[in-house]
Amino acid sequence: MSLIEKTSKGLYCSIGDFFIDPTKKVDKALITHAHSDHARKGHNQYICQQNSKPLLQSRLGKNNYHGMDYGESIGINGVKCSFHPAGHVIGSAQIRVEYKGEVWVISGDYKLDNDGVCTPFEVVKCHTFITESTFGMPIYQWEDQSIVYKRINNWWKQNASLGIPSVLYAYSLGKAQRILKHLNKSIGKIFAHQSITAINRVLNDAGLYKEEALDIDDLEQDFSRALLITPSRTLQSSWGKHFTEASVAAASGWLATSVGRSRMICDTGFVLSDHADWYGLVDTVLATEADTVYVTHGYESILSQYLASEHGLDAHPLEHEIQESRDE
Repeated sequence: MSLIEKTSKGLYCSIGDFFIDPTKKVDKALITHAHSDHARKGHNQYICQQNSKPLLQSRLGKNNYHGMDYGESIGINGVKCSFHPAGHVIGSAQIRVEYKGEVWVISGDYKLDNDGVCTPFEVVKCHTFITESTFGMPIYQWEDQSIVYKRINNWWKQNASLGIPSVLYAYSLGKAQRILKHLNKSIGKIFAHQSITAINRVLNDAGLYKEEALDIDDLEQDFSRALLITPSRTLQSSWGKHFTEASVAAASGWLATSVGRSRMICDTGFVLSDHADWYGLVDTVLATEADTVYVTHGYESILSQYLASEHGLDAHPLEHEIQESRDE
């Protein structure tokens, strides 16, 4: 690797002297999106897509933030950098890095489906592409998202007709907002865990999101026809123990396999991911027209070997230590 290299602190551009999604404290950090495995505390300067800025401020506190519009360029020590839609969550971006005509793109996390919430993914042509591969195995293939939303609404409607609360586990930033956008609100009341409603308020105040859910202030109220959205980590908490009679479901890409389903303690599951599936990853790599590809954040060896053997690309695994479980 040349323009971008892997270091103990993360991806580093030595010419520009900046890091991308660094894992340890650095002076200048370019951030692809606001999920905690990509945006961490302690950096002296954060450069991000404009819509990520309020989320980072809420999560990380007062810092030196510089927000940029999609497609806007900034020069850093002679290196041209810009942010481009990744379609993953609100404010998510691919980062394009150019120096003396050489172009690299770091994908961050991305999905190809337009979820109606975040800016849709755009292909960025480059010479070298660093792609995520969270679901980089052929077994991961997504159905049309409209089918999944219909199933979620039908499940909720059936439970409501029986007077049973519906609890749906979904990631606080990204999945929760996406599901809220596509719920049939005539079925009943919609509640959400405080970790979700707090994010919704940040996005609402910034004019980036309009959907709302009720805060669960009183756990003794009637939830018999309601849908409650919450992160999966609340399953064993005192909060979750109030809904032992509820029908419990999860929305996650991991539910596409029997192993993933066995790890989710719930009655039913909906395969819905904020990441590209196998074909989405392969199609994106080819669409960038990159000659060299580095694969990270997932099944690096499987995807890189496929790209090399089946498409003749100079593809290599770039192993990345994921420091927390990602329920996506």
